[in-house]
Amino acid sequence: MKALPSLFLPLVAVAALSLTGCGKSEAPAAATAAAQAPAADGVKTVSITADDTMKFNVTEIRAVAGEKVRVTFKNVGRMPKQAMGHNWVLLVPMTDSEVLALAQTAAARAPEHQPADASKVVAHTKLLGPNESDTVEFTAPAPGEYPFVCTFPGHAALMKGKLIVAPKP
Repeated sequence: MKALPSLFLPLVAVAALSLTGCGKSEAPAAATAAAQAPAADGVKTVSITADDTMKFNVTEIRAVAGEKVRVTFKNVGRMPKQAMGHNWVLLVPMTDSEVLALAQTAAARAPEHQPADASKVVAHTKLLGPNESDTVEFTAPAPGEYPFVCTFPGHAALMKGKLIVAPKP
């Protein structure tokens, strides 16, 4: 009888771990496309959310050089802003290590955690707490890949994505 509990606990642990991903799924392609649809005014509108798991729901945005882009960013998490604030910062093209270094220095710049060198920033939102949102509009820059991150302390390694800008047709 003593062997049963010692076998039972590892089985329960494995079952619990396998169920932790249940209920979460990747956004279908149609939902991602809808999140990046042109608005009635002709501006490409992108809706991005972030939560307490430190993830953006959109990690890739596509635009054409010169296209107007409107990003609405919402923190759908529940933790207080001081512990789990989020922002969306679009940067000029740079390597992953440069992005992390810039984000690390920005993280030390409370309360908004924006990079000191504004020339490295294409567009950004303010730092958001639970259920707060902010909208930013910009013109898609020259063709290339532009990283975006959350610069709240410790978030940039997980909260990242890219804007891919294509040349005008």
